[in-house]
Amino acid sequence: MNIFKAFEHDIRAILDELAGQGAIPSGLDTVRVTVEPPREAAHGDLSTNAAMVLAKPAGMPPRKLAELLAERLRARGDVTAVEIAGPGFVNLRLAPAVWRARIADVLAAGTAYGDSDLGQGRAVNVEYVSANPTGPLHAAHGRGAVFGDALAALLEKAGHKVTREYYINDAGAQVDVLARSAYLRYREALGEAIGAIPAGLYPGEYLKEVGEALAARDGRQWLDAPEDAWLPACRDFAIARIMEWIRDDLGALGIAMDVYTSERALVAAGAVDVALKTLEDRGLIYVGVLEPPKGKKPEDWEPRPQTLFKSTDFGDDVDRPLKKSDGSFTYFSNDIAYHHDKYVRGFATLIDVWGADHGGYVKRMQAATTAITGGRAALDVKLCQLVHLMQNGEPVKMSKRAGTFVTLRDVIDAVGRDIVRFIMLTRRNDQTLDFDYDKVKEQSKDNPVFYVQYAHARCRSVLRHAAEALPGRDLSPAALAAADLSGLGDEAELALVKRMALWPRLVESAAEAHEPHRIAFYLYDLASDFHALWNKGRDDAALRFLLADDEPLTLARLAMISAVATVIASGLAVMGVEPVEEMR
Repeated sequence: MNIFKAFEHDIRAILDELAGQGAIPSGLDTVRVTVEPPREAAHGDLSTNAAMVLAKPAGMPPRKLAELLAERLRARGDVTAVEIAGPGFVNLRLAPAVWRARIADVLAAGTAYGDSDLGQGRAVNVEYVSANPTGPLHAAHGRGAVFGDALAALLEKAGHKVTREYYINDAGAQVDVLARSAYLRYREALGEAIGAIPAGLYPGEYLKEVGEALAARDGRQWLDAPEDAWLPACRDFAIARIMEWIRDDLGALGIAMDVYTSERALVAAGAVDVALKTLEDRGLIYVGVLEPPKGKKPEDWEPRPQTLFKSTDFGDDVDRPLKKSDGSFTYFSNDIAYHHDKYVRGFATLIDVWGADHGGYVKRMQAATTAITGGRAALDVKLCQLVHLMQNGEPVKMSKRAGTFVTLRDVIDAVGRDIVRFIMLTRRNDQTLDFDYDKVKEQSKDNPVFYVQYAHARCRSVLRHAAEALPGRDLSPAALAAADLSGLGDEAELALVKRMALWPRLVESAAEAHEPHRIAFYLYDLASDFHALWNKGRDDAALRFLLADDEPLTLARLAMISAVATVIASGLAVMGVEPVEEMR
């Protein structure tokens, strides 16, 4: 049960009653009415803005409308206090029994607790990682991978039908550079001395593996062939091999994509022509001359007629070129076709997870998506900032295999999948993240991975000890849900239960905002409340979880402990992290 949604429903019912009695006008739009936790815990358990948002359309002072609401809310048996704050907020305090009843909700639902129908099965496409297939994934790719995967899981928990997608950028100049780099390593594998890697080619050691594999497959077939013969073969082979690595690295991170879409295949299928024809038919393409770039004009810039998209009609800063000087399509044209393809496949909600270096591309892509779909699809772009890798506080700059950067697999091998996934969500995606190999493994409150996992392990430890202390007693979630919970009355116990009751609301608000990092923050707060209660029990024997002389209270506390472990496991599942049974 989402206690906040339940009271929101009840307050709307009260407003309907007031309208029926003539106390307020009928037909008021209550869509902006919300019930949420007050900013300050001292102000109560729940707060509604109903009087604030409805006062003007009702034609009455906010506090007068608030008093009408408060009068009816005070009559409820589950409400212990109602206060009108400021210009008209209505703050409520609920009876402890209301919060205690949420324990049974958790135990009945299991890790499905917090599942929502908010999304109503609407299709959402989350495209993430989508690294150019020119080398192994690096640590920053890992951040986008974890963010996108957790966001997809969060949206699923909130009731959306999610497709996880990887866009393979296998068209354009960068894959031709890859082909030439792989061909050089192919010649090396056949015994040629290649010397220093020429400028403009990829120098990474990983391409030795590609060259050796190509030589093993094709022998000397391409050694004396002209470039127009070997380049397509080397390009296709290198892309396929690197995509195998990328899939393996994503698998090591616990990520499985639903769809891999090839840019080259889209172009070959004529998708770009179809997309641009759609824009042309809507009068959104013209031939014109752009103004020179702001600031210092590039030496090679010259005014020339170009095929342009009316991007400024949709909020962009300038109109954008769709064709290069040689008549070929720009990357932007290909990307328009790709987003049009996603829309045609049935997705009206599109989420792209990009690296921070693509920030300047956001407006034009959102403009193009709005234009190509006639405003029927929305694109949300989430930019992931850099990851600073450190060891003992010193920067870690490169791996031997990649040559210029630390690979994602290096990081996973160093600390483990679960730590990588959790730490990558401990900052907002638009904030830089420091990842210290040593700090993420230390056992302290400052390490959120340890702190949350320790809370889960402690809960499981208590339940194991309870099974030994109460042989024959059914301690299953179903049995504990039937326990008498009235003995849970300590302030720390109620704080812990109230925190658990926030989980369904947190799922919905995080999903609506596309912010999976909120899950990590919530779990840390839940763990903090649990550890505070644990420490309080060390000082006060009456608050310990297992009481030899009070089995009913013991069972109540075991129900609470089991619920805490369940909510932590539910949150970790969204993050793609496995909860631990015991700390080693």
